[in-house]
Amino acid sequence: LSADIRWGCVSPLELAVAAREAHGGGPFVRQLCWRDFHHQVLAAFPSLPRRDYRPRGDRWSRSERVFEAWREGRTGYPLVDAGMRQLAAEGYMHNRARMTVGSFLTKDLYIDWRAGARHLWDLLSDGEIANNAGNWQWVAGTGNGTRPNRVLSPVRQAERFDPDGAYVRRYLPELEQLRGKAIFRPWLTEGFSRLNYPDPIVDHDEAVTAFKAHRAL
Repeated sequence: LSADIRWGCVSPLELAVAAREAHGGGPFVRQLCWRDFHHQVLAAFPSLPRRDYRPRGDRWSRSERVFEAWREGRTGYPLVDAGMRQLAAEGYMHNRARMTVGSFLTKDLYIDWRAGARHLWDLLSDGEIANNAGNWQWVAGTGNGTRPNRVLSPVRQAERFDPDGAYVRRYLPELEQLRGKAIFRPWLTEGFSRLNYPDPIVDHDEAVTAFKAHRAL
């Protein structure tokens, strides 16, 4: 319903009223509240799309090579790549994938969140300036989050939220033959070189260590 809300086809209040009494409606209403919260933040801090809400002293990488790999869905991490390819094909990305690709760009690749925000803004059918900027700052640790240095593991996120690999296989046909946990770590499978899928662009554990050093934790 995000695009319907974005373009005024249905109001958030109408959805909240309809959902609040439904079974399981509470989490849905909280997401609507989170959306509204970013609009309030933008109203109070109009520079949200351009400036860090809470500066962390980051000196972001300017590597065009790794940014291009992320943008094209060729990072070597299946959940990240599936999300980016869904975005390119459909103008939409599942929320869990948005969180994962954002964390990967800003904390594994240490690329400025503004670069990611511009790319998603260009492609999202449900893009809203307040939510795009607010959520990017949240995931980059420069916004309103209470855990600014949390890093999402693209492998663990896939294992938890896509346990059968259905989402990954849908958008990464080169991995369609893989089953089980192999699809989350294809670089460890026998015959990986024949899959036409890239090696991981970074080692996640090493990237996390480097990110924490950047943030002087």
